Amino acid sequence: MMKTTTDCKKTKIILLALLFASASVQAWNYSSTEEQKTHSAQIRVGAEFDKKWHNGLSFNISEELRFPMYGTVTGSNIAQDSIFTPNFGRSYTTLSLGYRPLPYLKFDAGYTLKILGNKDWSKVNKWMKHRVFFSIIGTYKYENWTFSLRERFLTEIHMGDIDKHTATGLYEKNRADWQLRSKAGVSYHVFGKPVKPYLWVELINTLNATELSGGKQYITSVRTQIGTTWRLSEKNSLNFYYRFTYGYDKDVNVRAKKQTIELTNETTYLHAIGVTYCFDW
Repeated sequence: MMKTTTDCKKTKIILLALLFASASVQAWNYSSTEEQKTHSAQIRVGAEFDKKWHNGLSFNISEELRFPMYGTVTGSNIAQDSIFTPNFGRSYTTLSLGYRPLPYLKFDAGYTLKILGNKDWSKVNKWMKHRVFFSIIGTYKYENWTFSLRERFLTEIHMGDIDKHTATGLYEKNRADWQLRSKAGVSYHVFGKPVKPYLWVELINTLNATELSGGKQYITSVRTQIGTTWRLSEKNSLNFYYRFTYGYDKDVNVRAKKQTIELTNETTYLHAIGVTYCFDW
């Protein structure tokens, strides 16, 4: 009998908690804005150093600077906003270590320091982000053609996007965003010429979407790049390219004081023209 009474009390407590939670959820106002679209263009410059050893190991360090040149933002709840910003946008500094056990198979792992411009420079966590990645790369050569497939697992750690580690902030954005990036490419070595044109396509898949954004994984970006490498000498080369990126993101904004949850669907169209200097040793 004592056990039955205790179980009844526990049941009442659980029911009261569920009723309170239900009332709290009903008090929140949910809204979803119509799609916002951003069109932008960038110029990118970079440098890359690659060192290979005979045992299959390699070391790579690269730096890339991005400069936004133009952008427009349109949406149902905002007026068209045109932006002309020929200034520093962001930089990517990457260190990676690779291992090629077979001619057609390579593994690499690395770290990227990401610095964002147009931020409050007095708060480091607002303009600094960290990336860690691991990749598996397969290649197949046929005459002058080279085909490649890369699967990369990547996590980007946010230092300042989550407000004081609160529950509200964690609903809006994960502390670490996990992604799977699948990239397929083809290149052609022009016989007797120091140029190698190429084309690749990459899909970026989210692996840990927040519950408020739907909780389901989806493709966040599709990137296509066409370009050519120009061999200046045995160790020096230039990579000229054009990249188009189609991006889609579900941005969640939780306002605890007003008890509102707003979901914004954002679509971006990015055009980038760039050049990278490469030194192979």
